[in-house]
Amino acid sequence: MKRLVAGAALFACAAFVTGSASAGRHAVPLVGIHKIKHIVVIMQENRSFDSYFGTYPGADGYPRKHGKIVVCVPDPQSGACQRPFHDASARNFGGPHDHIDAMKDIAGGAMTGFIQQARAGRTMFCRRHINSPKCSLSPNAPDVMGYHDAREIPNYWAYAKHFVLEDHMFQADTSWSMPEHLFMVSGWSARCAVANVAKSCVNAIQDPGSPPGEPQNRNGAVPHYAWTDLTYLMHKRHVTWRYYVAAGDQPDCANNQMFCAPVPQKASTPGIWNPLPWFDTVRQDEQLGNITPLKNLYTAARDNTLPAVSWVTPAEAVSDHPPALITAGQAYVTGLINTIMRSKSWSSTAIFLSWDDWGGFYDHVKPPKVDLNGYGLRVPGLVISPYARRGFIDHQVLSSDAYLKFIEDDFLGGQRLNPKTDGRPDPRPTVREKVKILGDLSKSFDFNQKPRKPLILRLHPKFS
Repeated sequence: MKRLVAGAALFACAAFVTGSASAGRHAVPLVGIHKIKHIVVIMQENRSFDSYFGTYPGADGYPRKHGKIVVCVPDPQSGACQRPFHDASARNFGGPHDHIDAMKDIAGGAMTGFIQQARAGRTMFCRRHINSPKCSLSPNAPDVMGYHDAREIPNYWAYAKHFVLEDHMFQADTSWSMPEHLFMVSGWSARCAVANVAKSCVNAIQDPGSPPGEPQNRNGAVPHYAWTDLTYLMHKRHVTWRYYVAAGDQPDCANNQMFCAPVPQKASTPGIWNPLPWFDTVRQDEQLGNITPLKNLYTAARDNTLPAVSWVTPAEAVSDHPPALITAGQAYVTGLINTIMRSKSWSSTAIFLSWDDWGGFYDHVKPPKVDLNGYGLRVPGLVISPYARRGFIDHQVLSSDAYLKFIEDDFLGGQRLNPKTDGRPDPRPTVREKVKILGDLSKSFDFNQKPRKPLILRLHPKFS
């Protein structure tokens, strides 16, 4: 009897992982998390949780007393402190956001360094680039204490109202976009001395080495991302995946500068937001073709050929990265989600929408410390799925590591990126998916409910 049950479960798992559309009339029905056949991770840029959802009802937003926001951050230039304020502008500038800035913004848990760092970052840039349009456009007074709400980002708030808002989603690391995007696909950021030798990798929270073509890579050196990433495990299990890259300019700047000259980006150009081409595992497994232009996602949704796992990265103009317009970013995200919702895959899809780092914007919650790399500051997080709980605020402590964990639980039988068990040892300091404080994203779902209908939103809702 035990053999029969195990065999049936294995058959169901195999049919699911390979993406077979016709496993047979007598296939075992999928249950629980395995009702999700498609996971889409949409990662935007540079917003803290408070800057987008600090006033969202029921969320862990700005502390209040008698209805008024009570937190106040010192401004060393004026000698006063500044409270969060509603910012009706569609264009923001934020502040610097590398590892040092994260530490200074957090200020030992006081969360008081934001204005000082923003002023310092603008001053440094404008001294070097006094004639830059981005310098002249940026406000003399930092806007890092500003927040948006349903008046500026109604679609993001609509997703929170109808699906799940995560109000303790922390950046996986205390640094900028490049390390965070390495964490997003591998659970670690490192610098490796020797190609194909994972043991040569050492922890690198700030500078893991950038691909040729990046401004900070002056000698054109090729980085060696020799440690194990999630695609290695997925390839072994025949789990389909794609990394979709929007063509345009790269959303972030080298080494976290607030402003920089445009750097072209497309699927064939490894960069800050497109690190997988330089992972040894991706090359060895001949998976470079899985890194593909964003237009192919729309085709896959239309043709009902979405892979099991998709990562989606934007171009600068639609990234939410200051000074890009938040209206453009919201329209881009809404278009992606509308496309998936209109597809046949919607009934079995989970969309995880988040922002890669805080971008210098204020957040009042002290990040938990899990190891020498993080967590970093809070960022917005949304779960959008026909099985997502309705209007639910998930208070669990999460990071992008939770996306890895969910993928592993859904498609890999719970196998982790663990050097002791994944068959490819590397010296990562922590198995991030196993950190005790990390929540379980499956709790944001009700897999017993009838799959919910799509929520199709306007790309350009009224902006007040």
